[in-house]
Amino acid sequence: MESQLYIEPMVDETRQDNVTRDACRAIMIDGIPVSLFGAVALALGSSPDQSTTEKGWWLGVTGAFTLAIVWVLVRAFRRADEYQRKIQMESMAIAFAAVLVGLQTAVLLDATDVVALRTLSEVIVIGGVGIWFALADLRTRLHR
Repeated sequence: MESQLYIEPMVDETRQDNVTRDACRAIMIDGIPVSLFGAVALALGSSPDQSTTEKGWWLGVTGAFTLAIVWVLVRAFRRADEYQRKIQMESMAIAFAAVLVGLQTAVLLDATDVVALRTLSEVIVIGGVGIWFALADLRTRLHR
């Protein structure tokens, strides 16, 4: 009787760790195509003198990048339990703040003609997604 009472909490704890690990792994796997879309969008949008066709491709890939971000968010929230949703929301809030600061800096640099805003905005958005993934992963790992 005592061994059953002792083992039961351990089994539940192991099961919860496996669920958490699987959810983190799924988020990272879903995030790989998002990173690829972001890199392709950055490469397509970095040319200052684009033809109409190149602009169309750039807009299409950037739209796919945006949809991929939404897809990852929806899938991550559907998989997550209450605690993981809290971690995701807090990580996204920090990443959103970093993106806002980065975009404000990019606007200032564009106003002084140091760097083009279009090139910096893509890097900032990709960096924001990276910050979100890294923070969510680190907070989940440090919680254990």
